[in-house]
Amino acid sequence: MRKLKLIYLAPLLAVISLFAWALASPIGAGPDDDFHLVSTWCAVVDGTNCEPGVSADTRIVPETILESPCFAGEPDQSAACQEDFDLTGTDMELTDRGNFVGSYPPVYYWVMHAFVGNDIGTSVVIMRLVNVLLFVGLTSALFWLLPIARRQTLILMWTITTVPLGMFLIASNNPSGWAIVGVGTTWLALLGYLETTGWRRWVLGGIAAVGTLMAAGSRGDAAIYTILGIGAVFVLTFPRAKEHWSKFARDAILPVVLVGVCFLFFALSSQSSSGVSGFTSGSPSGGPLPEDADPAERLEGFGRFAYNFLNIPFLWAGNFGEWGLGWLDTPTPSIVTFSTMACFMAIGFVALSRLWGRKLFVVAGAGFALWAVPLYVLTQGGQIVGVAVQPRYVLPLIVLFAGLLVVTRVGETLSFSRLQVILVVATLSVANLVALHVNMRRYIKGMDHPGSNLDLGIEWWWDGVPSPMFVFVVGAVAYAGLLAIVLRAVAWPSLAVASASAHLDQPTDTLAAPTIR
Repeated sequence: MRKLKLIYLAPLLAVISLFAWALASPIGAGPDDDFHLVSTWCAVVDGTNCEPGVSADTRIVPETILESPCFAGEPDQSAACQEDFDLTGTDMELTDRGNFVGSYPPVYYWVMHAFVGNDIGTSVVIMRLVNVLLFVGLTSALFWLLPIARRQTLILMWTITTVPLGMFLIASNNPSGWAIVGVGTTWLALLGYLETTGWRRWVLGGIAAVGTLMAAGSRGDAAIYTILGIGAVFVLTFPRAKEHWSKFARDAILPVVLVGVCFLFFALSSQSSSGVSGFTSGSPSGGPLPEDADPAERLEGFGRFAYNFLNIPFLWAGNFGEWGLGWLDTPTPSIVTFSTMACFMAIGFVALSRLWGRKLFVVAGAGFALWAVPLYVLTQGGQIVGVAVQPRYVLPLIVLFAGLLVVTRVGETLSFSRLQVILVVATLSVANLVALHVNMRRYIKGMDHPGSNLDLGIEWWWDGVPSPMFVFVVGAVAYAGLLAIVLRAVAWPSLAVASASAHLDQPTDTLAAPTIR
């Protein structure tokens, strides 16, 4: 227990580091937040926060949430344009921009609507904090409930996929945050469910159900990603011996039910039609291409297909900082992209040392989906990489791919030297620090005002919140401390070896056939 004392600080440090990201952006800073905030306010048409419109696809909502992205597309413009906004929500406006006809699954909006209050700014921050607590709570529960050998998979999966876009989205008002958390949580909770017995098994099954509801209830594409994750778990755990088949069939009832839930949400979400038929062809707005359009946008047929096929990795790189944050208008320095992708690839190559037939199959399948899904959507919509399909749409799939890549057989762990662990901690800490600072500076005073001190020249900041520099320093230090603690626990040579063998000493209800052998 003396060796594990530091790990008790991990959930607190995770909340602090993510909450710093939650405060780093103003109202409406998330991609399409005008749509998502309106949808949250109108999840229930209560006549106070949201009123019926003139037709079934319109509503009357607070003017502030509609106009909150007043800075979108203008990186040199701070969020000072919100200075005169009515945060009480008494100024109302008619809109047709919202989830009024079932474009998105409704669960995310229903849950977030519970936190709509009289002050719009306070409501937005509370929703972000709730999303942070959900992620940290589910991940902490998995850490303590999974067999010890699975903790490394859990920590490495989130470590190499969340900076910077994951941190931004998980701590935002965008349903993509739930998609990321739900997909990553469901497959690993189900793996633990099939590998344990007793009360732990049922709690893990409950966590898998929560993860599925979060993913499928937030985005239609996340429902399909969740099904892929469940399928990967089946492949990894299906028993070889015939005498175990009947037990596996009973255990598979819950995963099959969860697959049915995913299909139901996907079928009821009109958003899923974009995945089948593609986004609107032509320009992002659906109109004719402008004279100065990228020549690549004029490609047709095989030329367009080949261009997209060869450039799909650029879409993945957007999750590691290559594309901008927020409304894609907050560029991050190249050191962020280089650092995060270097850590992903370094740990991925180490993970390939623990490869067997079933793992090779599911990793190859997830990799194929990462390439094929956006390629299909772009082809169907007649568009190219960089238009319509955004990196956040495939981030849940990247999380799943990373998790399958670092998974090991029970009793095995990935081996890292102390120097490797230190380098990963230092590299990702710097990447998070730089991305957080740039994101805060963009809204506090605009990208055209360089400087390391965020307290100088403040044009926008939250009322009643400590100074920007305080939030930045505390958040960056908390994230560095979090990485140091969790990676030391699962990847530090002496502790990792101890953990790999410690699964044999766990209570009997934490181990059960079928396990990954």
